[in-house]
Amino acid sequence: MPELPEVETVCRTLNERLRGVRILEVRVIEARLRRPVAADFGSRLEGRTVEAVSRRGKYILATLDGGSTWVSHLGMSGKLVFRPRGASLEKHDHIIFGLSDGGELRYHDPRRFGMCVVLPDREVAAWPPLASLGIDPLDPRFTAAYLYPLLHRSRRSIRDLLLDQRIVCGLGNIYINEVLHRTGVRPTRRGHRVSRALAEELARAIPALLREAIRWRGSSVSDYRDGNDHRGGFQWRLQVYDRKGAPCATCATPIKRIGLGNRGVFYCPTCQR
Repeated sequence: MPELPEVETVCRTLNERLRGVRILEVRVIEARLRRPVAADFGSRLEGRTVEAVSRRGKYILATLDGGSTWVSHLGMSGKLVFRPRGASLEKHDHIIFGLSDGGELRYHDPRRFGMCVVLPDREVAAWPPLASLGIDPLDPRFTAAYLYPLLHRSRRSIRDLLLDQRIVCGLGNIYINEVLHRTGVRPTRRGHRVSRALAEELARAIPALLREAIRWRGSSVSDYRDGNDHRGGFQWRLQVYDRKGAPCATCATPIKRIGLGNRGVFYCPTCQR
């Protein structure tokens, strides 16, 4: 699933190319996404001009003239990619947006776990998927003072706590594995065993890692591509994620993989305690 650095990269690409562009036509080829595309989705977008594109957690928010916002989520395998007008359709191109600059934007999603909705601006903040999100880790309010109580009062694993979008929005398995390696924390450590000093270290390390990944335009470990259909580059800098058996870059111990929840977790059994 695209995580915060990937979604942020997509948002920046979309903002560069969509701002000031009018949506002329919307063609819904496949409406059966995780949240079915509404029958009036196209009519609520057609004729609207994109004013800005931003991000909330893993959600993409395109502010439109006329007082509405187009909200997208890429799910497990989705992408929003620009194509020339009239380019051949690819399998899994589910929504086609004809643009006033002469091109097209396509929502492509093999697994169909994403979503696209249009909301009145006044309803965006209260929309349940957004209203339930915790603080963004790039927000200045993301500090040890925020993080420590939420971790320390729980007996859940630190990996699961950081994965909980109600606590920190935008983090996913890739970057949690990486930041726990950087901070020397085993993913199975329980939240109540997190000290204030460690919370302070995490509050610094998480934004630093995410900003580094954004500079590399995200990690293309699977389906992720940016709006120009380009791969990211941070996958070549990952220290533990998907590197089972490879030597730890710090101590040369083979990276270990365990199952935690329904995901694989990667860590160094020597460096991480």
